[in-house]
Amino acid sequence: MLKEKFDLTGKTALVTGSTRGIGKAIGDAFEEYGAKVIRHNTKVCDLADPAAIDAFFDRLEAESSMPDILVANASIQAKVPWTEFPMDEARKEMQVNFFATLRMFQRCYPKMKAQKWGRLIVVGSVNELRPHPDMCVYAATKSAQENLVRGIGRQIASEGITVNNLSPGVFNTDRNRECLADPVYGPRVTAAIPMHDYAMPEDAAGAALLLASDAGRYITGATIRIDGGLCLPG
Repeated sequence: MLKEKFDLTGKTALVTGSTRGIGKAIGDAFEEYGAKVIRHNTKVCDLADPAAIDAFFDRLEAESSMPDILVANASIQAKVPWTEFPMDEARKEMQVNFFATLRMFQRCYPKMKAQKWGRLIVVGSVNELRPHPDMCVYAATKSAQENLVRGIGRQIASEGITVNNLSPGVFNTDRNRECLADPVYGPRVTAAIPMHDYAMPEDAAGAALLLASDAGRYITGATIRIDGGLCLPG
């Protein structure tokens, strides 16, 4: 019975930023468990462009492909001290990381409400609790996402729709591979993680599958940290 609860057969999932890294691993897991996965990258829809988001969802609606599961994984970040952070870049990060998530939630919600089943998932960041000194703006966008999850989750919990936040720690993805390979910086980072190791993209897939399936139907408004204990106190 438990195995059946993870089955996503008949579900359509949209995973943003799903051609590589964590998004790809999540999309692969969903496909393995039977979902039809809509793969996204900037060529499919540029989340920095609000009009492009609506045009993309208009196409999905016209093709009867609106998702039952949305994973807002794509994000951008710039490592710049907050005192020097360009306002144009700050606005772009807020658009891609937060406003795009809100708009996608709004577009997905009517179908999910009508069928009394839906999954809204954001991929947050350890920066919600431990902001990198040069990524304060990125951390702020991820904290905004987490707050959105809790606010919306409370409002729609009775409608069969769950809203949750996956919060990765240090993952060996394209974004981090170069710095983790540094013989000085890499060991210093992993030494700060209680598990003394970084994660691989596949380490996020199991938690995402739980939240996307009926196995996780009673989890909403939650943040699940996949960080090897990095955010533990002490």
